Amino acid sequence: MSRAVQFELRLARRMSRLGTETAFEVLNRARELERQGKEIIHLEIGEPDFDTPQNIIHSAVDALNAGWTHYGPSAGLPDLRKAIADEVSRTRGVRVQPDEVVVVPGGKPIIFFSILALVDEGDEVIYPNPGFPIYGSMINYVGGRGVPIRLREERDFRLDVDELKKLISDRTKLIIMNSPHNPTGGVLNKHDIEQIAQVIGDRNIFILSDEIYSRLIFEGSHHSIISEPGLKERTILLDGFSKAYAMTGWRMGYGVMRTDLAAHVARLMTNSNSCTASFSQVAGIEALHGDQSSVDHMRTEFQGRRDMFVAGLNRIKGFTCRMPKGAFYVFPNITGTGCKSKPLADALLEEAGVACLSGTSFGEFGEGYLRFSIANSMENLGKALERVQHWVSQKGL
Repeated sequence: MSRAVQFELRLARRMSRLGTETAFEVLNRARELERQGKEIIHLEIGEPDFDTPQNIIHSAVDALNAGWTHYGPSAGLPDLRKAIADEVSRTRGVRVQPDEVVVVPGGKPIIFFSILALVDEGDEVIYPNPGFPIYGSMINYVGGRGVPIRLREERDFRLDVDELKKLISDRTKLIIMNSPHNPTGGVLNKHDIEQIAQVIGDRNIFILSDEIYSRLIFEGSHHSIISEPGLKERTILLDGFSKAYAMTGWRMGYGVMRTDLAAHVARLMTNSNSCTASFSQVAGIEALHGDQSSVDHMRTEFQGRRDMFVAGLNRIKGFTCRMPKGAFYVFPNITGTGCKSKPLADALLEEAGVACLSGTSFGEFGEGYLRFSIANSMENLGKALERVQHWVSQKGL
């Protein structure tokens, strides 16, 4: 009889540097509590609660029936790349060609591929903190040195240009920007963008501008650093379909960048994913060319929810919350409760049945904050506020 042999799993050292996205961990825990019979209000995961618009769904079904089920070019279908190039040219006021576009399965691959292609061991990358956790994870994974720039509440979580100037060094290879911002909802205005461009000047530094929430702005308009004179060839614009068109499960994003870098990013696609699903890309063309009223409706709904939820949080003892200007998150300051972020988020899930994220899920400077996604119904948002208020009152905070 053969004897089972236990072999040690010997992972590559770099795996120890790989982080995660806490939202999915909290979601899994919340679903486990639901399986145990507990009612949970989900305000943890960052995806619209709306369905993908019907015209996009019909386009995908037609594409499947028409045979769009085979491999496509690694950089994306030519017709979709042209549609994206036209859309970015129109919305950002710069001339973009299809060969400057790479279509990928979701927004994260543009983060991953950009860092893989540009950052060597020891190179410095400036990134927002609190900020999307995958930025820091990928910087660490490739052996780069992450340089966090703190986003401060008193500035409405807008990047401090003077602080950025001090952080730039001869080792700076990449600067990551995100506006509208996850997790705070902060938005960089035109003056902010112009000042950042002046600070970067003619340095040979790339900017990764994550603009995945660009269609979800409640006040003012969207401004992109790719529009600034002289910065287009040093900017990688990240955008996609997940947030604006409620297509998170379709896994489709894109990057816009100079053609020589696009060729290398497409090569990374060839080595990792081969290509993005062809029928999804056909649906993406319809998303860009079709009726946009669903986007406007969703933005209006999120704005109403934002107004109600922020007002409700500010009535809870120990909570103070600024009004976010974009995305679909609120980021209240909870230092008045006397609690740390992670224990408070855990308690609200376990004891109040409200799933949210600790601010520390987004970096060390997120301590003292929670992130709530308002991608849920007005009814459920109201119930969540009642539960948080009741929990705080019970604890006598």
